[in-house]
Amino acid sequence: MPKNLKEEIVFTAIMAGLMVFVMVCYNVALVQGFTDGFLLNSIKEYPGGLLVAIILDLLVVGPIAKGLAFKYIINDYMKKNVVLIGITISVMMVLGMVSCMSLFGIIMAGNVGVASYFHAWGFNFIVALPLQLIIVGPIARAVLGKMQAASAKAQAKVNEKANEEVD
Repeated sequence: MPKNLKEEIVFTAIMAGLMVFVMVCYNVALVQGFTDGFLLNSIKEYPGGLLVAIILDLLVVGPIAKGLAFKYIINDYMKKNVVLIGITISVMMVLGMVSCMSLFGIIMAGNVGVASYFHAWGFNFIVALPLQLIIVGPIARAVLGKMQAASAKAQAKVNEKANEEVD
């Protein structure tokens, strides 16, 4: 779990960057198949989707998902196991982000309707959840762990140097 704003920004950038890229490619493939313009259309759609996803993650879905998870789902037993907390928050985030980004997708495609929304939501959810739990989440947590370890090591050196100066 990120411990400060810098870590939260890096973690969100990795998480949103990878999730949005794969999901944009997936949705472009669903609409047009793997045609000649597949990669170009995926790259074209990526920046807008990434911007919306980061804003939603940091300002809307993230705070709501974490708040609901800690208030209603994560109990004392789960608090002893950081993996359970991570999985719970990941599932909550996927539910929220799929709900919001499916709406964004159908609006951008000009295909707004209740049936279109639920169709998009279902197709996005079945890919987003395993993608998050099996691939993107572990990658983002590994990078965050390395970042936190490097930060702790640097802080230990600063503390060691400060102790030497005091002596």
